[in-house]
Amino acid sequence: MDINQIDIQQIVSKVIKSMNENPSSSLANTPKTAKVAMLTAKERLEIKSFDIPAITDDEVLVKVEGCGVCGTDVHEYKNDPFELIPVVLGHEGTGTIVELGKNVKKDLLNNPLKVGDKIVTSVTLTGDDEYTTLKPEKANLSDNMDVYGLMPEDHYHFNGWFGEYIILRKGSSIFRVNDMSLKERLLIEPLSVAVHAVERAKSTGLIKFNNFVLVQGCGPIGLSVLSVMRTLGTENIIAVDGDNKRLEMAKKLGAKYTFNFKDYSSFDEMKEKILEVSGGGVEFAFQCTGVPGAASTIYKFIKRGGGLCEVGFFVDNGDAKINPHHDICSKEITIVGSWVYTFADYATTLDFIRRAKGIGLPIEELVTHSFALDELNEAMAVNMRLEGIKVAYVNS
Repeated sequence: MDINQIDIQQIVSKVIKSMNENPSSSLANTPKTAKVAMLTAKERLEIKSFDIPAITDDEVLVKVEGCGVCGTDVHEYKNDPFELIPVVLGHEGTGTIVELGKNVKKDLLNNPLKVGDKIVTSVTLTGDDEYTTLKPEKANLSDNMDVYGLMPEDHYHFNGWFGEYIILRKGSSIFRVNDMSLKERLLIEPLSVAVHAVERAKSTGLIKFNNFVLVQGCGPIGLSVLSVMRTLGTENIIAVDGDNKRLEMAKKLGAKYTFNFKDYSSFDEMKEKILEVSGGGVEFAFQCTGVPGAASTIYKFIKRGGGLCEVGFFVDNGDAKINPHHDICSKEITIVGSWVYTFADYATTLDFIRRAKGIGLPIEELVTHSFALDELNEAMAVNMRLEGIKVAYVNS
C-alpha cells in the first residue's frame, strides 16, 4: 500500500499527539548508573555511583542541572544535627525531566508535565495530621513534612539534588519552570523562604509603603527578603551586615541605607545612626542571621508599636538574651516567627521572580559561585568562609 505525503503528515501528527497525551516516556541516552555526592561522615562528601532504578508509574526521573548550597546543608555537613549520615544533601535543586511515570500528568499548579520540562520541587507531605487535614494553609508546621536532600539513605540512593540524577517519588510537589534561567531556578527555594517570611510580616498589618524596614543579616535569605520587600514597593529599607560586598548587593537590590557593624566602635554608636535615619526607629525588622547575639539586639532598632519577623533560626544555634520589659512589652512589639514555606509560597515566588525581573532587580547576581559535583567539599568551605552569597553546584 502506498503512503502519500498527506498520510505521512497524519501519522506524524498522531504520534506527536499520543506522546503529549501519554507522558509515560523518556529521553534517549539516560545512563544506567549515575553519581551522587554523599555525606559519609562529618565534613566528608564522597562521590558514589549507583544503578539508576526503574521508576514506577508514580515517579519522575530528573537530570539535575544544579543545586544551591544552603546554610542547612552546611549545618548537616559540619555537625549532623538531623542524624542523617549517610545522606545525599541538596534541597535547592532544579533539573530536566528525563523519565515520567504515566500517572504523573500535571504539576501542583495544574500545568501539564512532559519529558524535557524544567522543574523544581517543594516540600513533600508524607502523612496526615491536623496541619494537612484541618489547617492545610499551615502545612509547613506538619510533622509529616519531608524535603529532598534531607531524607535518610535507602535503596533509592538518588534522594537529594547533590547528584547527577534525582528520583521524585509519589506525591512529590513539582513546579514547572520552563521560562526561567538556571540561576533563577536555583534561587526559587531560598526566595520561597523569604516570601513566606514577608507573608508572615504582612499578617501584622505593619508593612506599608512609607514605613522603614530593617533587614539584619545580608546572606542569601536576608537579601532575598530585601528583594521581596523592594518588589512590594517598600523604599525605606535599611540593611545591616558585617560584609561590604553583601551590603553592596543589598544596595543593588533596593536598600536605601546600609550599615556595616564593623565600622562602628560600639553597637550603641551604630544604633544611634540607624535611629537617626529612620526617625526614631523602624516600623518593622527582619532578623535573618541565625546568630543569638543579633537576635538579642534586633529589638533595639524597632520603634514603639513596631514589629519583628524572626527568620534566622532553622536550626538550634543557641539562646538569645532579651529584656522582655524594654524589648517587647513597653514598646508593644508584634513578633512573628517564620518556618520554611508552603506550597502557596512557591507559587507566589514564581510570580515574584517575574516581577523582580520586570523592575530590574538583579536577583541572578545572588548566585556568585558554582562548583562541579566532585568539588562540593570546596563549595561547602567557601560557604563556611562567607566568601560568596549563593554558592551552587552546577552539573555541566
